Amino acid sequence: MKKDVVIEKAVSAHIENFGKKPESIAWAPGRIEVVGNHTDYNDGTVLSAAIDLGHCFCISHSNRPGIHLLAVDVNQIAAFDTADTKKVPGFDWANYVKGVFHFIQEHLGEKIDGLDCTFMGSIPMGAGLSSSAALEVAAATAVLKILDAIIDKKEIARLCRHAEHQFAGTNCGLLDQFSSIFGRDHGLIHSDFRTLEVSSVTLPDDIEFLVVNPHVTHSLVDSPYNERRERCEQASAQLAELLPHPVTALRDVSPEEFDANRARIAAGAAKRAAHIIGEIDRVERGAELINAGNVEAFGQLLFESHQSSIENFENSCPELDVVVAAARKAGAPGARLSGGGFGGSAIVMVHKQNAKTIMEKMEVICRENGLAPEFLDVIPSSGAHLIS
Repeated sequence: MKKDVVIEKAVSAHIENFGKKPESIAWAPGRIEVVGNHTDYNDGTVLSAAIDLGHCFCISHSNRPGIHLLAVDVNQIAAFDTADTKKVPGFDWANYVKGVFHFIQEHLGEKIDGLDCTFMGSIPMGAGLSSSAALEVAAATAVLKILDAIIDKKEIARLCRHAEHQFAGTNCGLLDQFSSIFGRDHGLIHSDFRTLEVSSVTLPDDIEFLVVNPHVTHSLVDSPYNERRERCEQASAQLAELLPHPVTALRDVSPEEFDANRARIAAGAAKRAAHIIGEIDRVERGAELINAGNVEAFGQLLFESHQSSIENFENSCPELDVVVAAARKAGAPGARLSGGGFGGSAIVMVHKQNAKTIMEKMEVICRENGLAPEFLDVIPSSGAHLIS
């Protein structure tokens, strides 16, 4: 569903349910991780993109106390008070908004009360496109207008992350919120998770991405994730004893230093570190290649990233491997798993004029291998903003 249709439907639903026009309407996009896999908790860098799918959030003042929140997609209304940190019983989706309002209220020292709110999204559930972060950022953007308040964008991201930690129970990083806030039309977002600096990298106008979901049950459970993180920390500690400069995270180790010392650290830790150090290097080389207009070479970095996920980080799965191989065979410039891995979706970089052909070829190849994937065509788009 296109953005303008989502906004129109959200506004209509708000008027129908609450009897008045919204006084604040905001939009915030979902995101894709383009390259920079598992680098955030290693103080690394990531290239991501906001996409042309997201959430619309509408607000108007009400004479009733509390917050009344309509979710158009499920046709349910939840009510809550922002003063407490209790979860909204029976309405898990409402906790993302309650958390955002609670922490903005706490940050500003100003009570948020007496509001009617409506939201609607176009992000498919379970597609790994950060629907929750888009909702959080849209809610924050809309309520700040109602309050006539300004908060630094990076602080908004932190407050939204805090809301997701405390109210939704998801221990996420800042990548999703940063991507939703700092997105650029036809551009990638370069995020540095040590300095929290954010910059944009312009893509050619004809570049799009296919999100390909092979419908694998996502199994990012504690054991694989924790093992990967522990091995990264182990590698960082062991390399710190070998290198002549301070090493507090794998971000501090160059590919050359790693190659020279790989055999001197634990084999399991070395495999995980190889992926992270390689990914951080691919992010930086990728930004340079895009700035130089070398899209094809950038695409090869995506294939390299996926191969490293297979060999080093072992967070791919056979179905995602089929999708990426199909993308290569169909002539796509680049493809890789996107997000945590262990299931989920892959992204495929395409030239707009070739998107349909590549999609059709990939579908044939995937079906020959027993898969019936879902394809979603997304365009790198601008970040969160007010509609009115």
